[in-house]
Amino acid sequence: MATYKDIQTYIKNENGYVAKSCWIAHMKELHGLKPRISARRISADHRVHPCPENKQADILAAFKHFEMV
Repeated sequence: MATYKDIQTYIKNENGYVAKSCWIAHMKELHGLKPRISARRISADHRVHPCPENKQADILAAFKHFEMV
């Protein structure tokens, strides 16, 4: 499975921006993958920075590229 850094690099090369790791974790959760839990996460039930809808397709494309979904 690709690391968060691999996914961020792929999105940077393909789309010109760096995806936040919290966006990647949110997308993993939405697609049934086990995201790692950040040690700095305040609440297990609430996301401070959920993945914006306009970025979700790019992250999903990265998941498909790395054969995660």
